[in-house]
Amino acid sequence: MEIKNRIKELRARSNLTQKDLAEKVGVTRQTIIALEKGTYVPSLLLAMNIAEVFQEPIEQIFYKGDVE
Repeated sequence: MEIKNRIKELRARSNLTQKDLAEKVGVTRQTIIALEKGTYVPSLLLAMNIAEVFQEPIEQIFYKGDVE
């Protein structure tokens, strides 16, 4: 089982670059890239900060997915 997310979709919808989002949540652009690729699982605090930026519940952004 892995954690999947809708960050790329929500970021595009909000007209935010990876750098913009990274600055808003206090991480590097590389962290946002890794999140979008699904190679990095965020801390609870980072997930909460991302949810706050997009004004969405955490579970609407991050969800469990089966490993393919």
